Amino acid sequence: MSQRVAIFPGSFDPFTIGHESVVRRSFTLFDHIIIAIGHNATKAGYFSIEKRIGWISSVFQDEPKVSVEKFTGLTVDLCKSKNANYILRGLRTSADFEYERAIAQINKAMYPEIESVFLLTMPEHTMVNSTIVRDIIRNGGDASKFVPRKMKIEF
Repeated sequence: MSQRVAIFPGSFDPFTIGHESVVRRSFTLFDHIIIAIGHNATKAGYFSIEKRIGWISSVFQDEPKVSVEKFTGLTVDLCKSKNANYILRGLRTSADFEYERAIAQINKAMYPEIESVFLLTMPEHTMVNSTIVRDIIRNGGDASKFVPRKMKIEF
């Protein structure tokens, strides 16, 4: 039987407790989860990709099902190269659903073997997003309650 490999793509700038929850809750669904930090042309990165890889790796250091890497290009091309048939995404709002649905349908048209799997965020994480957390950090606030405990971000 082949392994169920999922790609969890994003910019993760920074990785939040919502992201962590989605990954941990998907452990029963997948044999391996690759957290893939991509370059988003519409977003200017605040933290270096190397720093993000280090932080996320520390969060999942004791979890053999998870690996972290960076990538460029299309997510479906990464899926093909990693023999991953699933793309994992978290949904916070109905607007997230509409955006993710369109991407999932395009991905399916480009790579018919791919299935997008959406997990709803936990209600307590609905308001947490990387943009807001990044703004808190950028302005000297304490964002520690919005990022995983194992991430050592200087506040």
